[in-house]
Amino acid sequence: MSVYNTSADAANTAVRAFLTQLGEYYLGRNFNTGSGKAKADWERIRDIVFGGECAYCGKSGVKLQMDHLIMFNRSDFGLHHPGNVVPACTQCNSRSRNPDKSYNSWEEHLSFICESNNEKDKFYNRWRRIKDHVNSGDFKYPTLTGEEEKAIRIIANNLYESIKNAFDNATNLYEQLDEAFSKASQKKNNG
Repeated sequence: MSVYNTSADAANTAVRAFLTQLGEYYLGRNFNTGSGKAKADWERIRDIVFGGECAYCGKSGVKLQMDHLIMFNRSDFGLHHPGNVVPACTQCNSRSRNPDKSYNSWEEHLSFICESNNEKDKFYNRWRRIKDHVNSGDFKYPTLTGEEEKAIRIIANNLYESIKNAFDNATNLYEQLDEAFSKASQKKNNG
């Protein structure tokens, strides 16, 4: 399968890298869940805190992916931090949307899933489990001040625009150079 990459993709990747580093800053250590302590943390969240179940629908016995409660993107600015991740099945890891196409918060998403599965009665217990995880001592998500949130938003948006512009400028520069070299080559061949 081929992937189409744009300057916006590179810019979004840079924002996620920034949110990862910021999450690690607040955590005070690495949170690369591919190995070591961070991998053990993720396994503990998945297998112990959530009992090997999807945090949203309660499904077990399926592959569980990491979902960021506060979305890990340039519109929501969720940090890559153990207090911001929960296990989700493939279906639940695709965030539901509002009529205006904006993504739902994790609480709205949980409500949507419980309602869709005719499990409204399970909403509160699942919500409580997630809230307890977010607020627990070991994995407590940092409480950011309004100023910190604004700073993150400003930096992330600036980073996004800078990276996107750098890629777009590189393409424009290449086109100019290609045109200049083509003209020089044509002159050489004609002269």
